[in-house]
Amino acid sequence: MAISPITENNDGGALRVSVLESEKTLKSSMKQFYVYLLSSKSKALYIGMTNNLERRLPEHKDKANKGYTAKYNINCLMYYESFPTARDAIMREKQLKAGPRRKKVELIEKENKAWRDLSEDWR
Repeated sequence: MAISPITENNDGGALRVSVLESEKTLKSSMKQFYVYLLSSKSKALYIGMTNNLERRLPEHKDKANKGYTAKYNINCLMYYESFPTARDAIMREKQLKAGPRRKKVELIEKENKAWRDLSEDWR
């Protein structure tokens, strides 16, 4: 099921596309940078940034890197935003990381109330 993207301008004037981009749009887009929120089953959260979300998510799921996400089994994609430049994505990642957990949960639940793994059908 394709869902229309939600767009808005952030404070820097850059256009961001919200989590509910269709997977088809994601695959066919020009060079994009992504900020994403992952969760474990117990709702431990992780925020990351990548230029290839479809490559990066399997790395988390397969525990390719022995860090925080592997240790706490954080591998379910809850939310993501896309940006046209790495700079915009890094700024947003820092903004999200600096905010309280409550704001991250609100962001997830605004777009993904059921906390469904948005990448479950990508493999």
